[in-house]
Amino acid sequence: MTTIETNSPLTNSNPNVFRDAATMTRRNLLRLSRTPQVIVFSTIQPVMFVLLFNFVFGGSIDTGTSYINFLVPGVLVQTSMFAGSNTAIGLAQDLESGAIDRFRSLPMARSAVLIGRTLADATRTLITSTVVVIIGFILGFRPSGGPLAVIAAVLLGILFAQAFTWVFTFMALKVKDVEAVQAAAFLPVFPLVFAASTFAPVENMPDWLQQFASRQPVTLTIDAMRDIFDGTNPGSSLFWSLVWIFGILAVASTLAIRTFNKN
Repeated sequence: MTTIETNSPLTNSNPNVFRDAATMTRRNLLRLSRTPQVIVFSTIQPVMFVLLFNFVFGGSIDTGTSYINFLVPGVLVQTSMFAGSNTAIGLAQDLESGAIDRFRSLPMARSAVLIGRTLADATRTLITSTVVVIIGFILGFRPSGGPLAVIAAVLLGILFAQAFTWVFTFMALKVKDVEAVQAAAFLPVFPLVFAASTFAPVENMPDWLQQFASRQPVTLTIDAMRDIFDGTNPGSSLFWSLVWIFGILAVASTLAIRTFNKN
């Protein structure tokens, strides 16, 4: 008997949706463990950003603090964005290979296929983020908030990654072709990551760009993470970051699951 879902994107009247989502998460984690090169190469990229930006721009950009302390939160959020694009590519590959069609034929909650995918990729993002923080410590990253602040800041980054993972999931379901998805996924990543406080203060940008950069979710999340790392009150940055995160999560997950069900 096929599971009948409610209109809610992330919950289901059938309690098996949680079991199905856990099964799909485990399936994707097992698949990831059998291709460790995926984790290795997805980790190398943010590590290279930390090394290159720290040593190339660290001495020329005035941030009011040590550049490595400024840089690490930015790279963590950038890692979240790139992780979402990898989700889109992986999902498009499953669509082309017919794996998704096989999942649809099973007596399981359809939303579990997407939930399991995004949760498994969140685990990969956690691994990558941990490596980035470790490399940061080796290079002199010294957050004054203590261990709990480090954990809280990294978890905020994972939550941000989860929201944008659903954006890229929806993109993959609409585009479907692997090469097209790979090209399309980077279109929102670059303006959001580079027109933000990721690598340089927003105050150094032209006035017209500051209006966008200071209000978009990447900047707000990075600024909140920096305050959390430093043990200071993130205030409005954290509030608006969470508004963006849960707003994006609600809209993108609804669109993705409805698209998946229609297809």
